[in-house]
Amino acid sequence: MHGPVQDQAALALGVAHSATGRRWIWRQGDARTGAAIAQRLALPELVGRLLAARGVGIDAAADFLEPTLRALLPDPSCLRDMDVAAARLADAVQRGEHVAVFGDYDVDGACSGALTTRLLRDLGCAVTHYVPDRIREGYGPNAAAISALCDRGATLIVTVDCGIAAEAAFTGAHNRADIVILDHHKAEGPVPRVRAAVNPNRPDCGSGLGHLCAAGVAFLAGVATLRELRRRGHFANRPEPRLLDLLDLVALATVCDVMPLTGLNRALVTQGLKVMARRGRAGIAALLDVALAKDAPSAHTLGYLLGPRINASGRIDEADLGLRLLVEDDPIEARAMAEKLDQVNRRRQEVEADVVTAAMTEAARQVDRGHPVLLVVGQGWHPGVVGIVAGRMKEKFNRPACVAGLADGLAKGSGRSLPGVDLGAAIIAARQMGLLHTGGGHAMAAGFSFLEAREGEFHAFLDERLAHAADLPGAADLPVEGSLTVQGATMEVATQVARLAPFGAGNDEPVFVLNRARVVRADRVGKEGATIRAFLEGEGGGPRLKAVCFRAKDGPLAAALLGGGTMHLAGHLRAESWNDNVTVGFHVVDAAPV
Repeated sequence: MHGPVQDQAALALGVAHSATGRRWIWRQGDARTGAAIAQRLALPELVGRLLAARGVGIDAAADFLEPTLRALLPDPSCLRDMDVAAARLADAVQRGEHVAVFGDYDVDGACSGALTTRLLRDLGCAVTHYVPDRIREGYGPNAAAISALCDRGATLIVTVDCGIAAEAAFTGAHNRADIVILDHHKAEGPVPRVRAAVNPNRPDCGSGLGHLCAAGVAFLAGVATLRELRRRGHFANRPEPRLLDLLDLVALATVCDVMPLTGLNRALVTQGLKVMARRGRAGIAALLDVALAKDAPSAHTLGYLLGPRINASGRIDEADLGLRLLVEDDPIEARAMAEKLDQVNRRRQEVEADVVTAAMTEAARQVDRGHPVLLVVGQGWHPGVVGIVAGRMKEKFNRPACVAGLADGLAKGSGRSLPGVDLGAAIIAARQMGLLHTGGGHAMAAGFSFLEAREGEFHAFLDERLAHAADLPGAADLPVEGSLTVQGATMEVATQVARLAPFGAGNDEPVFVLNRARVVRADRVGKEGATIRAFLEGEGGGPRLKAVCFRAKDGPLAAALLGGGTMHLAGHLRAESWNDNVTVGFHVVDAAPV
């Protein structure tokens, strides 16, 4: 295998414009660090080099490859207000209080809500869970819902994946119920005046755990609560719940909320995947079956098979269906819910496809006109899919992208951005200037609404505020870890690469180039023929390598593979299991002429 020798920024195989319009560049990494890691841990040189390219140091390499909670779990007390929250939760358990869990309608909200609900029920509390309707109520707590939960008897309300910016909504609980917030979103103003607000991203929290999703925060709250109950002698004559059995929920939320798979998150996901593989949670087992996921679950399973189905309901159907599935114990009921989520996801795909077609056409016009930021608005577009479409636009055009649906003169939308382009700050500034009805977010994602008449002003403001985005290339560079011949793309190499899993944000799956691969056969397979399956040979023949390219449709990669011939192919080398048979395969993400 070959890789960068001197100039780490050099083009890989000289590719300056691939089939998808990208440059291929060698991924930077310190060769000496890689060699030292490999020597100290008795690893193959390739694994050491891949670790170094990810910024993993010599002392951290062992925990990266074998992440354990024993080594990486912090003391939950490092989070501001955690001890207060744990004490209040422990009080609720010992008093047998009625607790309400108020969540969000995305995967992280469903998982953190299910985790908190399950743990408190196992501890003997009566628990009511609540998820607001995306269209009628919007994101986060609202005064009417909080008051209604108090009317139902809740004396403690725990908000998960929301609440840090909901001061006004909590007035409905005044002198009726205590509020504990378990959130991870950034707050613009003062922290709400509640019993406890646990959030690693609140300005006065020095925990350094800002990379956790809400389910991760909820898990640490569970650790702290059980510790407090243990200190009080609560488990002297009763069993203690197995908190580790809830890690499948934490793993699912961490991957789907696109949290970096490093440090503590890496341990949570690694251990959570092991829990999920035991299929002990009826809801997740049913969803795995419906998604036809037969192999051991991976981060890909969570992000591409389970997550979209749970998200779909919160986007266009029953907001709390995902949470209800995750707390359901009856396999028959769970199967029915999973099948409904699958049907809703198909409907979401249809709704999304209609919006994508129109949005991409308008986005292309805006790119031609030189807009640094893309803002596309459509009459009647469903607000539950605009964020997905914005993400697709961002990926295709390598520009920050905002998409909004217009109804009754008000546009409600969502935006996605790129590293180095703080879209959230721009959205907040636009709201502060009076251009938006609502608006907030973080650097990479934001939500907003505005009156139809302000669209032009809003777009002009974004273009001016984020003008530097015009300097971005038309397509993002593709970092390449090294090149292989077809004959060198072996099971041994694939197995070595797999040692760095789980892959995701903060730990990208390595991309390799197959140098001068010859496509000897290629066919369309799968639903609507959108996937291309190919068989490759190296120069001089030899064993063939199976390759696959997903979501190719009629794009440039489909044309390249179906056209055959010799080319450079970029992609992921994987050891794949199917019906207890393990083979090596190559997942194509780009191509370039020789």
